Amino acid sequence: MANAAAKFGTKKRTGGINITPFVDVLLVVLVIFILTSNASIPGIKVDLPKASSAVALEKPKTKAVTIDNDGRVFLDAYPVTLAELEERLRTEKALTPDFPVIVRGDSGVQYAKVVEVLDLLRRIELNQIGLVTGKPAA
Repeated sequence: MANAAAKFGTKKRTGGINITPFVDVLLVVLVIFILTSNASIPGIKVDLPKASSAVALEKPKTKAVTIDNDGRVFLDAYPVTLAELEERLRTEKALTPDFPVIVRGDSGVQYAKVVEVLDLLRRIELNQIGLVTGKPAA
């Protein structure tokens, strides 16, 4: 009977550090790091032209217009026609009048397609427009 009481009774804790709360905090920090490291401007992967000086325009409300190598236009990561792009940007401008727009064009895309998109942005009267370039290889 004494053996059974020792087996099921309260046990005395041996020395050592309880690291469970520390591991919990580290896992939360890891999750936050993973989420924020991928929180850049949405869009599709394109081969950007290189420029010697590039300015970062990443803000929370930034819209990304991407033109891929085939001349297709994307708003953030969704394919759109130029008419749909104009409609969606006008809607966004009605909600947030002064939001930045960045234009990401593949280095192999025809220049005329980029000019069409820039002309559309000018018609909507957006003031904060940036062209995204990559850094040149050193």
